[in-house]
Amino acid sequence: MKRIVLGVSAGIAAYKAASLLRLFKEAGHHVDVIPTPASLDFVGAATWEALSGNPVHTSVFEAVDTVNHVRLGQEADLVIVAPATADVLARAAAGMANDLLTGTLLATGAQVVMAPAMHTEMWEHPATIANVALLRSRGVNVIEPAVGRLTGKDSGAGRLPDPEEIFAVVAGYLGETAPPVSAALAGKVIAISAGGTREPLDPVRFLGNRSSGRQGIALAKAALAAGASVRFIAAHMDLPAPAGVELSTASTAEQLHVAVTRAARGADVLIMSAAVADFRPAEYLGAKIKKSDDRADPVITLVRNPDILATLIAERAAEGPAGGLAPLVVGFAAETGDAESSVLEYGAAKLARKGCEMLVVNEVGENLTFGTDENTVTILFADGTEAVHAAGSKDQVAASVIDAVAVALETDAG
Repeated sequence: MKRIVLGVSAGIAAYKAASLLRLFKEAGHHVDVIPTPASLDFVGAATWEALSGNPVHTSVFEAVDTVNHVRLGQEADLVIVAPATADVLARAAAGMANDLLTGTLLATGAQVVMAPAMHTEMWEHPATIANVALLRSRGVNVIEPAVGRLTGKDSGAGRLPDPEEIFAVVAGYLGETAPPVSAALAGKVIAISAGGTREPLDPVRFLGNRSSGRQGIALAKAALAAGASVRFIAAHMDLPAPAGVELSTASTAEQLHVAVTRAARGADVLIMSAAVADFRPAEYLGAKIKKSDDRADPVITLVRNPDILATLIAERAAEGPAGGLAPLVVGFAAETGDAESSVLEYGAAKLARKGCEMLVVNEVGENLTFGTDENTVTILFADGTEAVHAAGSKDQVAASVIDAVAVALETDAG
């Protein structure tokens, strides 16, 4: 049994913390809930006391005989704040202690985890970005918020991840995670791109693809479970990014190129699972293309997008180790066979052409791979290692890919 302090700050997502508290209790842990005073307008103290079985206080002037603001932090094995509002992030970054929760954050020597929840504009404000960076530099695990429906009609980054996702992130601090796929992934940094790019034609139209991001999300979850830190670069996805990753976003291939290059520097592995558009419209039209009987059909000219994978490999070769680009690069090849070559033949040719260390080849098409929960892949290796075949759910395929990555890292280390 671990002693957990669950801080709850004043946001509509406070109701989700009740489910997180239940998960902690069902796992057999002792939980002290510290709500901020304003959060009690969302969920009352009676709820927290009933679910935790412990008294609830908000002020340093309550239960003074036990010196609560010091004792709770000293006794804790883990302190988690969910939801963590922009206000609490700011006060924690500044070292303020004007209520029981922030006082406990200053007094604890335990691991601190914060799960932010706020509107997108607040999450993306320079002040919040700076506060999060400062907290992370001090060892606080600030979980990236999910992307989805917020309060009212708004939607975007800032949604509190589901309680099960938060629990999965902190389970490692409680000694409850499964063993890593390989010890080589403990402490490793893996950058993963996911989803599909969209190349705008006019304000309402774009050139895109069928990628849902499901395979990239599964890869991120498998890497996290294996003990790695994950930098997740999301293009368009049907689902929110997983909790526990360092998230960045991109829409077009050119934007993805910039984001992936940034994430790959200082990483141990880069996995390029995003489906990148090979072409984009040569011209972006600032007004919607109109359809009328007296106009000719439009002719759309396409130009090539940058080959992100090949460019990164070339940059890595030119810069050498000093450049810091990931020494192990895993490409993805979504292929279709034809009369000239099979899917695997096209994949082998692409592996040789791109210059990456591994290539995950899968056949795509109508009702194949994109948007589905199943996948079948073949993992090819540039060093001649025997190919690995994996099939099943995208979670199972992801586990096979991450296992292959772990083996490759161990081999290189040896």
